[in-house]
Amino acid sequence: MINRDNALIIFPFICLLFIGVVMVSSASVYVSEDIYSSPFHFASRQIIFLIIGIFALIIAISLPSNLFLTLDWLILLGSFILLLALFFPGIGTEVNGSLRWIRVGPINIQPSEVSKLALLIYISGYCVRRLGEINTTLGFFRPLFVLALFALLIMSQPDLGSTLVVGALVMAVLFFAGISFLQFSLLISLMGGLAAIAIYLTPFRYARFISFTEPFEHFYGPGWQLSNALLGIGRGEWFGLGLGNGMQKNLYLPEPHTDFIFAVIVEEFGLIGGLIIIFLFALLVFGMIKTSISALERGRLFQGFVAFGAGILIAVQAVFNIGVNLGILPTKGLTLPFISYGGTSLILFMFLIGMILRINFENKLTN
Repeated sequence: MINRDNALIIFPFICLLFIGVVMVSSASVYVSEDIYSSPFHFASRQIIFLIIGIFALIIAISLPSNLFLTLDWLILLGSFILLLALFFPGIGTEVNGSLRWIRVGPINIQPSEVSKLALLIYISGYCVRRLGEINTTLGFFRPLFVLALFALLIMSQPDLGSTLVVGALVMAVLFFAGISFLQFSLLISLMGGLAAIAIYLTPFRYARFISFTEPFEHFYGPGWQLSNALLGIGRGEWFGLGLGNGMQKNLYLPEPHTDFIFAVIVEEFGLIGGLIIIFLFALLVFGMIKTSISALERGRLFQGFVAFGAGILIAVQAVFNIGVNLGILPTKGLTLPFISYGGTSLILFMFLIGMILRINFENKLTN
């Protein structure tokens, strides 16, 4: 039976999945036709990813959540090996100047997406085992060393967006587990400083950062993506142009089915459509936080940290993606969870939802 807490997760989750399939189909028509001479190449693959994701979700629901606590180091090590493998000749696949994918037959695996789940499980397990030590110097810096190794590999792809997401994830779980406000402030300052250095020292990132403040002044340069996204959002007005009627996806807006799918949604469904998407994410994250609090009240620390971290991960990535589409944040290559095209992201986020539903189920058994 679906209880109220599960409904807070299942309802927005299913809605976001349905919207994702529909909008990938709509947003990718022109780019799919241009590249593959088939308007539904990306849509058909997204449906395949969704089916695989359903199996991943079922597997996650079937596994006791404590199993992940037992295997957290092995999961972390596997993720680290995948990140390292990218840099070996013949393994990593470079697309648009970024080395982020490992091709296995027809499937592309994105190790940085795997690392988000692995780091969530590891940092949650670490906080359980070292709960009394995380305020000490050694206990505080030990997980940061692991984070630094992962961040270095992800930044080398290069992928600043995913680096910021995993950094925010680790910081949030550590703060939730009880590090001091001073330590938390130190982490925020350190990450902010390193991000600023990475932007300033890398010409293409610096150009994007400068252009996002005045994108139309750099319309035919680094402001091209954001300018076309804002044009689409403006055209949508309150209720949009209707499904399939958006113009910016017609080879004007780069990556309309991945990074900028939110702009396509607003163009076709208006401000109301965009607000519905934001509401669904807010409802989903709220359900995860409720699951986290319920687990902690029952003394299930690992499960509480995982559920909290999962909510933060989805919230941060959604905020980053939507913020980029609205011109609030500089352009970064981050997908919108459950909606953007992408196999690794969709399957792993669905697996994560399965873990949360399992935690919720176990919480009810401990009543």
